[in-house]
Amino acid sequence: MNYLIIGGNSDIALNVITRLLDDGHHVHCLIRNAEQEDALASRGITVTIGDATSEDDMKQCIADAKEHGEINGLLHCVGSIVIRPPHALNKDAFEEVITTNLTSAFLALSIAGKAMLRQGSGRMVFSSSVAGSLGLVNHEAIAAAKGGIEAMVRASAATYARRGLRINAVAPGLTDTKMASKILSSDAMRETAAQKIPTQRINKKEEAASAMYWLLTDAPDNLTGQVLHLDGGMANVLA
Repeated sequence: MNYLIIGGNSDIALNVITRLLDDGHHVHCLIRNAEQEDALASRGITVTIGDATSEDDMKQCIADAKEHGEINGLLHCVGSIVIRPPHALNKDAFEEVITTNLTSAFLALSIAGKAMLRQGSGRMVFSSSVAGSLGLVNHEAIAAAKGGIEAMVRASAATYARRGLRINAVAPGLTDTKMASKILSSDAMRETAAQKIPTQRINKKEEAASAMYWLLTDAPDNLTGQVLHLDGGMANVLA
């Protein structure tokens, strides 16, 4: 099968890619940094260099991916972490968060969705965050972006349910990745973060990748419009 990864150089995306390759699937990636192309290509991964927030780049990426057959599944793994209160965040910074997270997700949904509609089938998995459904201090910008992704997933799942598309999201809590390295830069910071989680531990990137891989490949066909809260119980459990 042929899978498309938007944001193929993140820790979680790379873990998903490894699982897909190990199972004999073809993987095509959209990445921004051309310096990473050779490392991916050496693993048999085809690559489009571009910006996930550019409509033209996204269209080119979809066209490139289709050269290897129907796009059976898409993973949107583009995101950012901005933890700042609204009074310390200007309009440009807020719009950058929205564009990076939500606009790129919509472009993937719109353009890849059109290709999948012609096929009559396809799975899409989007990256959200516990901040999309739980009020967290200083998370207003990322909450707006990820909350928008979750609403978009539910609406698009309804729109395309009868046309063969299955659209879901994974909403991790704080995960041990390069992106979160500043938040987890000391043992004290790790311990403080873990204390806020019912399970008392930080997510592993392999856990988020496992949930995304399952939705892309093995989840039941009647699972759509769902957000898997991989957050140690933060959004739904009191402990």
